[in-house]
Amino acid sequence: MTIRLLIVDDDPLVRAGLTFMLGGAEDIEIVGEAADGTQVAPLVERCAPDVVLMDIRMPAMDGLTATEALRARPGAPEVLVLTTFHADEQVLRALRAGAAGFVLKDTPPDRIVSAVRRVAAGDPVLSPAVTRQLMTHVAGTSPGAGPDARRRGAAGRLATLADREREVAYAVGRGRSNAEIAADLYMSVPTVKAHVSRVLAKLGLNNRVQIALLVHDADPATGDGADRDGDVR
Repeated sequence: MTIRLLIVDDDPLVRAGLTFMLGGAEDIEIVGEAADGTQVAPLVERCAPDVVLMDIRMPAMDGLTATEALRARPGAPEVLVLTTFHADEQVLRALRAGAAGFVLKDTPPDRIVSAVRRVAAGDPVLSPAVTRQLMTHVAGTSPGAGPDARRRGAAGRLATLADREREVAYAVGRGRSNAEIAADLYMSVPTVKAHVSRVLAKLGLNNRVQIALLVHDADPATGDGADRDGDVR
Protein backbone atom coordinates (compact mmCIF):
# COMPACT_ATOMS: atom_id res chain seq x y z
CA MET A 1 0.00 0.00 0.00
CA THR A 2 1.26 3.46 -0.89
CA ILE A 3 1.20 6.00 1.94
CA ARG A 4 -0.07 9.40 0.85
CA LEU A 5 1.85 12.09 2.75
CA LEU A 6 1.26 15.83 3.17
CA ILE A 7 4.27 17.86 4.39
CA VAL A 8 3.58 21.04 6.37
CA ASP A 9 6.51 23.35 7.22
CA ASP A 10 7.06 27.08 6.76
CA ASP A 11 10.73 26.60 5.78
CA PRO A 12 11.01 25.85 2.04
CA LEU A 13 14.42 24.25 2.51
CA VAL A 14 13.03 21.87 5.15
CA ARG A 15 10.10 21.00 2.89
CA ALA A 16 12.46 20.35 -0.02
CA GLY A 17 14.68 18.14 2.12
CA LEU A 18 11.75 16.16 3.50
CA THR A 19 10.25 15.76 0.04
CA PHE A 20 13.55 14.49 -1.35
CA MET A 21 14.10 12.14 1.58
CA LEU A 22 10.59 10.75 1.98
CA GLY A 23 9.70 10.79 -1.69
CA GLY A 24 12.53 8.34 -2.33
CA ALA A 25 10.74 5.61 -0.36
CA GLU A 26 8.90 3.22 -2.65
CA ASP A 27 5.80 3.10 -0.48
CA ILE A 28 5.47 6.86 0.21
CA GLU A 29 3.93 9.38 -2.18
CA ILE A 30 4.20 13.11 -1.43
CA VAL A 31 0.75 14.39 -2.39
CA GLY A 32 1.16 18.00 -1.27
CA GLU A 33 3.12 20.63 0.62
CA ALA A 34 1.91 23.46 2.83
CA ALA A 35 3.79 26.44 4.25
CA ASP A 36 1.21 27.35 6.89
CA GLY A 37 -1.52 25.78 8.98
CA THR A 38 -4.24 27.67 7.10
CA GLN A 39 -3.40 25.64 4.00
CA VAL A 40 -3.82 22.26 5.67
CA ALA A 41 -7.60 21.79 5.55
CA PRO A 42 -7.97 22.67 1.83
CA LEU A 43 -5.02 20.44 0.92
CA VAL A 44 -6.39 17.54 2.95
CA GLU A 45 -9.71 17.89 1.12
CA ARG A 46 -7.98 17.98 -2.26
CA CYS A 47 -5.14 15.49 -1.74
CA ALA A 48 -6.63 12.99 0.75
CA PRO A 49 -3.36 12.17 2.57
CA ASP A 50 -3.03 9.24 4.93
CA VAL A 51 -0.50 11.08 7.10
CA VAL A 52 0.28 14.76 7.69
CA LEU A 53 3.83 15.58 8.78
CA MET A 54 3.17 18.78 10.72
CA ASP A 55 5.62 21.44 11.87
CA ILE A 56 4.62 23.21 15.10
CA ARG A 57 5.92 26.75 14.73
CA MET A 58 4.47 28.47 11.67
CA PRO A 59 3.04 31.95 10.97
CA ALA A 60 -0.69 32.76 10.62
CA MET A 61 -1.81 29.35 11.94
CA ASP A 62 0.60 27.16 13.88
CA GLY A 63 0.74 23.39 13.68
CA LEU A 64 -1.00 22.93 17.03
CA THR A 65 -4.12 24.82 15.97
CA ALA A 66 -4.06 23.07 12.60
CA THR A 67 -3.76 19.67 14.28
CA GLU A 68 -6.66 20.36 16.65
CA ALA A 69 -8.88 21.50 13.77
CA LEU A 70 -7.87 18.59 11.56
CA ARG A 71 -8.26 15.81 14.12
CA ALA A 72 -11.70 17.11 15.12
CA ARG A 73 -12.96 16.22 11.63
CA PRO A 74 -14.37 12.77 10.81
CA GLY A 75 -12.06 10.58 8.78
CA ALA A 76 -9.05 12.79 9.50
CA PRO A 77 -5.58 11.62 8.46
CA GLU A 78 -3.01 10.76 11.09
CA VAL A 79 -0.76 13.61 12.22
CA LEU A 80 2.94 13.18 12.93
CA VAL A 81 4.35 16.29 14.61
CA LEU A 82 7.70 17.63 13.46
CA THR A 83 9.54 19.63 16.11
CA THR A 84 12.94 20.77 17.36
CA PHE A 85 12.01 20.14 21.01
CA HIS A 86 11.55 16.75 22.69
CA ALA A 87 10.08 17.96 25.99
CA ASP A 88 7.73 20.81 25.23
CA GLU A 89 4.20 21.51 26.45
CA GLN A 90 3.31 22.37 22.86
CA VAL A 91 4.11 18.80 21.84
CA LEU A 92 1.86 17.53 24.64
CA ARG A 93 -0.94 19.78 23.41
CA ALA A 94 -0.58 18.23 19.96
CA LEU A 95 -0.74 14.73 21.43
CA ARG A 96 -3.85 15.63 23.42
CA ALA A 97 -5.39 16.92 20.20
CA GLY A 98 -4.90 13.51 18.60
CA ALA A 99 -1.47 13.59 16.97
CA ALA A 100 -0.08 10.07 16.70
CA GLY A 101 3.38 11.05 17.91
CA PHE A 102 6.29 13.24 16.97
CA VAL A 103 9.74 13.22 15.43
CA LEU A 104 12.57 15.65 15.97
CA LYS A 105 13.90 17.58 13.01
CA ASP A 106 17.37 16.12 13.57
CA THR A 107 16.07 12.53 13.50
CA PRO A 108 18.01 10.33 11.02
CA PRO A 109 16.20 10.06 7.67
CA ASP A 110 15.56 6.33 7.89
CA ARG A 111 13.83 6.77 11.26
CA ILE A 112 11.59 9.53 9.91
CA VAL A 113 10.60 7.22 7.06
CA SER A 114 9.93 4.46 9.61
CA ALA A 115 7.87 6.84 11.75
CA VAL A 116 5.66 7.77 8.80
CA ARG A 117 5.11 4.10 8.01
CA ARG A 118 4.24 3.23 11.59
CA VAL A 119 1.81 6.11 12.00
CA ALA A 120 0.12 5.15 8.73
CA ALA A 121 -0.26 1.63 10.14
CA GLY A 122 -1.91 2.97 13.29
CA ASP A 123 1.08 2.68 15.65
CA PRO A 124 1.81 5.84 17.67
CA VAL A 125 5.46 6.85 17.58
CA LEU A 126 6.51 7.86 21.08
CA SER A 127 8.88 6.13 23.47
CA PRO A 128 7.71 5.47 27.05
CA ALA A 129 10.65 7.48 28.42
CA VAL A 130 9.73 10.51 26.34
CA THR A 131 6.05 10.06 27.22
CA ARG A 132 6.92 10.32 30.90
CA GLN A 133 9.20 13.32 30.31
CA LEU A 134 6.49 15.17 28.43
CA MET A 135 3.77 14.38 30.93
CA THR A 136 5.94 15.30 33.90
CA HIS A 137 6.97 18.53 32.18
CA VAL A 138 3.42 19.82 32.07
CA ALA A 139 1.60 17.75 34.69
CA GLY A 140 -1.46 19.62 35.85
CA THR A 141 -1.00 22.63 33.59
CA SER A 142 -4.28 22.93 31.71
CA PRO A 143 -6.27 26.17 31.59
CA GLY A 144 -8.73 26.36 34.46
CA ALA A 145 -7.74 23.05 36.01
CA GLY A 146 -5.12 22.32 38.64
CA PRO A 147 -3.47 18.95 39.13
CA ASP A 148 -6.08 17.78 41.66
CA ALA A 149 -8.98 18.66 39.36
CA ARG A 150 -7.24 17.01 36.41
CA ARG A 151 -6.59 13.88 38.48
CA ARG A 152 -10.20 13.64 39.67
CA GLY A 153 -11.53 14.18 36.15
CA ALA A 154 -9.25 11.54 34.65
CA ALA A 155 -9.97 9.04 37.42
CA GLY A 156 -13.71 9.56 36.91
CA ARG A 157 -13.41 8.84 33.19
CA LEU A 158 -11.38 5.69 33.80
CA ALA A 159 -13.96 4.56 36.38
CA THR A 160 -16.55 4.29 33.58
CA LEU A 161 -14.59 1.42 32.07
CA ALA A 162 -15.17 -2.24 32.81
CA ASP A 163 -12.52 -3.81 35.08
CA ARG A 164 -10.67 -5.56 32.25
CA GLU A 165 -10.76 -2.47 30.06
CA ARG A 166 -9.31 -0.42 32.91
CA GLU A 167 -6.50 -2.96 33.41
CA VAL A 168 -5.64 -2.71 29.73
CA ALA A 169 -5.77 1.10 29.85
CA TYR A 170 -3.31 1.20 32.76
CA ALA A 171 -1.01 -1.22 30.92
CA VAL A 172 -1.06 1.09 27.90
CA GLY A 173 -0.20 3.92 30.29
CA ARG A 174 2.88 1.96 31.36
CA GLY A 175 4.02 1.76 27.74
CA ARG A 176 3.25 -1.94 27.33
CA SER A 177 2.79 -3.36 23.83
CA ASN A 178 -0.23 -5.48 22.90
CA ALA A 179 1.86 -8.65 23.14
CA GLU A 180 3.17 -7.68 26.59
CA ILE A 181 -0.32 -6.82 27.83
CA ALA A 182 -1.60 -10.16 26.52
CA ALA A 183 1.13 -12.02 28.42
CA ASP A 184 0.67 -9.99 31.61
CA LEU A 185 -3.12 -10.33 31.69
CA TYR A 186 -3.37 -13.85 30.25
CA MET A 187 -5.39 -12.99 27.16
CA SER A 188 -4.86 -13.15 23.42
CA VAL A 189 -3.46 -10.24 21.41
CA PRO A 190 -6.75 -9.88 19.44
CA THR A 191 -8.60 -9.63 22.76
CA VAL A 192 -6.20 -6.89 23.92
CA LYS A 193 -6.78 -5.01 20.66
CA ALA A 194 -10.55 -5.32 21.16
CA HIS A 195 -10.25 -3.92 24.69
CA VAL A 196 -8.10 -1.03 23.46
CA SER A 197 -10.67 -0.24 20.77
CA ARG A 198 -13.47 -0.22 23.36
CA VAL A 199 -11.45 2.04 25.68
CA LEU A 200 -10.87 4.51 22.84
CA ALA A 201 -14.55 4.49 21.90
CA LYS A 202 -15.88 4.80 25.46
CA LEU A 203 -13.51 7.62 26.40
CA GLY A 204 -13.73 9.46 23.09
CA LEU A 205 -9.97 9.26 22.49
CA ASN A 206 -8.05 9.12 19.22
CA ASN A 207 -5.14 6.81 19.97
CA ARG A 208 -3.06 4.97 22.57
CA VAL A 209 -0.97 8.03 23.38
CA GLN A 210 -4.10 9.78 24.62
CA ILE A 211 -4.93 6.73 26.77
CA ALA A 212 -1.45 6.98 28.31
CA LEU A 213 -1.90 10.69 28.98
CA LEU A 214 -5.27 10.13 30.65
CA VAL A 215 -3.86 7.33 32.81
CA HIS A 216 -0.97 9.58 33.83
CA ASP A 217 -3.42 12.34 34.75
CA ALA A 218 -5.31 9.90 36.98
CA ASP A 219 -2.17 8.43 38.53
CA PRO A 220 1.12 10.27 37.78
CA ALA A 221 3.14 7.38 39.25
CA THR A 222 1.80 4.90 36.69
CA GLY A 223 4.69 5.06 34.23
CA ASP A 224 7.56 5.38 36.69
CA GLY A 225 8.78 1.85 36.15
CA ALA A 226 8.49 1.86 32.38
CA ASP A 227 12.00 2.78 31.36
CA ARG A 228 12.21 0.43 28.41
CA ASP A 229 13.40 1.71 25.07
CA GLY A 230 11.00 1.47 22.18
CA ASP A 231 7.76 3.02 21.06
CA VAL A 232 4.27 3.03 22.45
CA ARG A 233 2.27 0.60 20.31
